[in-house]
Amino acid sequence: MGQVVVVTGASGGIGRASAVAFARRGAKVALLARGETGLAAAVQEVERAGGTALPIEVDVADHEQVDLAAGQVERELGPIDVWVNVAFSSVFAPFLEIEPEEFQRTTDVTYLGYVYGTRAALDRMKPRDHGTIVQVGSALAYRGIPLQSAYCGAKHAIQGFHESLRCELLHDKSNVRVTMVQMPAVNTPQFSWVLSRLPKHPQPVPPIYQPEVAADAVVYAADHPRRREYWVGASTAATLIANKFAAGLLDRYLARTGYKSQQSDAPAEKPANLWAPADEDRDYGAHGVFDDRSTNRSYQVWASRHRGVVGALAAGAAAATVYLARSQR
Repeated sequence: MGQVVVVTGASGGIGRASAVAFARRGAKVALLARGETGLAAAVQEVERAGGTALPIEVDVADHEQVDLAAGQVERELGPIDVWVNVAFSSVFAPFLEIEPEEFQRTTDVTYLGYVYGTRAALDRMKPRDHGTIVQVGSALAYRGIPLQSAYCGAKHAIQGFHESLRCELLHDKSNVRVTMVQMPAVNTPQFSWVLSRLPKHPQPVPPIYQPEVAADAVVYAADHPRRREYWVGASTAATLIANKFAAGLLDRYLARTGYKSQQSDAPAEKPANLWAPADEDRDYGAHGVFDDRSTNRSYQVWASRHRGVVGALAAGAAAATVYLARSQR
């Protein structure tokens, strides 16, 4: 389609899978990340998929770097059509074991990185009255869990920022769209390279989805940005609904299960990408180490895309139930 797409955190995980998904449609993709080796491998993958790749080494916690990167994208690839914020970092540890500067760094990357990316995109999209910004969120944007206070706090902040910005764009009757995709547990390298003080290797809380499931949802959201947000995975839907109606009960459940469910039996790796990229000299790819436990499909995502069909089937089932109930009287 010749779209110009910017993806932050594009050297691994959801960012990398999303860049490749856009590339399959012939997009020109700017890959923003820090790790030289990871970026180089992502460029090759994007080009093999049929896209044009522009790698830019950037720390999204620095607004000036992000803005300069956006300017480079427009000079070399053209006006930005889609901006996808994915980049993040974090610390796996109880809150009191996270140093204040580590908490701040997590917030700078994971929250302010989205703010700076959004600002750089809007500065260019708003005057043209065209463009879409996709915020890659998480079920943890609504539901905090133990051992991830820095990450959960940042994702909650993104959610509030997203809602506020969307209201402003609606007020201005702008044709620039912003939408958010709330993700489930995804098999990405973050569990191997995030700073961890846990005794065992961190793991996503099952069920675990492959990053391609998340990437497909990102591309769909970019194509259909009028919805304020999308939920990916039945576990995301279940978590958000449970949190809405039984948050206190969920607190107690996670207090009992949250520590064990987020650690595997394997020893912890120690690359720690909080301050420096973990993929500077090694390419981790899009996938983490949980391929054997991850699924490539989400029926909930299909249902979310086909709400009309699902609604019609539900209405038909309800009508059939009523008919059978009356016929048996």
